[in-house]
Amino acid sequence: MKLPNDPVMLLSVVNTRLRDDYSSLDELCVACGCERGELEKKLAAAGYEYDEGANQFI
Repeated sequence: MKLPNDPVMLLSVVNTRLRDDYSSLDELCVACGCERGELEKKLAAAGYEYDEGANQFI
């Protein structure tokens, strides 16, 4: 799965996939072939961080 570069679109896609398809960020990263740290870094730069309990970026 190719993830968008735009932070707002990335947030939307990632949170939707986490809600609908994956029970954790690690599971999503394995499926899309991306590095968790890089994904978290991109979204942190836009002001979002992963909430494990909610399984979404907030």
